[in-house]
Amino acid sequence: MLRSISLALFLSIVPATAFANSCPTVMAAIDAALPTATLSKADMTKVMELRAQGEKLHAAGDHTGSMAALNKAKKMLGI
Repeated sequence: MLRSISLALFLSIVPATAFANSCPTVMAAIDAALPTATLSKADMTKVMELRAQGEKLHAAGDHTGSMAALNKAKKMLGI
């Protein structure tokens, strides 16, 4: 019984940890795409705001919110 509970706890923590570590990778991909992006000034501003919001949320420990903002920025950049 204890083994099953431990396994369930482990499996619930591992994906959250992996998800939290992907925020910096996505931020780096956005940073790499920004110099060559062909977006309007308004869209570029929005992408930069979303990227900053993602970094702020990541630092605060809200990795779900961070990934949501970063994925919006990636979509706008086409990556």
